[in-house]
Amino acid sequence: MIILPAIDIRNGQCVRLTKGDFNVLEKVAEDPVQTALSFEADGAEWLHMVDLDGALEGRKKNSEIFLEVAAACGMNVELGGGIRTMEDIAFYLDGGISRVIIGSAAIRNPELVREAVKRYGEKIAVGIDARDGFVSGSGWTETSDIFYLDLAKRMEAAGVATIIYTDIGRDGTLQGANLEQLQAINQAVDSQIIASGGIRSMEDIRALEAQGLYGAICGKSVYHGTLSLREAVLYCSKKESEKTGC
Repeated sequence: MIILPAIDIRNGQCVRLTKGDFNVLEKVAEDPVQTALSFEADGAEWLHMVDLDGALEGRKKNSEIFLEVAAACGMNVELGGGIRTMEDIAFYLDGGISRVIIGSAAIRNPELVREAVKRYGEKIAVGIDARDGFVSGSGWTETSDIFYLDLAKRMEAAGVATIIYTDIGRDGTLQGANLEQLQAINQAVDSQIIASGGIRSMEDIRALEAQGLYGAICGKSVYHGTLSLREAVLYCSKKESEKTGC
């Protein structure tokens, strides 16, 4: 399982939300590039970034920050937030982003997902964010009547290799991951599942790794010190070595 530390950007600042609420916003670091480099120094090979302004406005924002981070560090960078067109996708992938996350557009414009997967393959992921199991979009301000497992199956059928699943009710709370929902989605589809929302400590990391998930996004837990990024990365690397015999 890969560990993806997170950097969310709002108005150019590194912040964290609680339960997807833009009114509950906490600045957690001064400089995105230096923060990314510190994560790389702790052994992370992937970085998860979100354009919060883009998610709200439905168009790419803060793009220079994301491209600067990708150029400055040796990690693979996945990015979501406000990516709604093939032009947006091409802009970021051509600019050094390793994987683009389609969120709200997966609900409204599934044809975009199919076209993007056809052109870019595994460089396309879909983010499924849900409240009480029902998918939300537009910067988590709108909740649909689509059940998260149903959307996951549609995305699998569209050829999506990676799905990031976030339980919004736990995101930023440090209350622990929603293991039940994560297990359900991991069993429902063959797409790789990245867990997001509520991860607090090594207990969560061990539980998620035991479920056979592809990845885990760690945000507030790393910034608040309830989880050692270095320890989490080393643990998962050791587990992977045990499985492969290397």
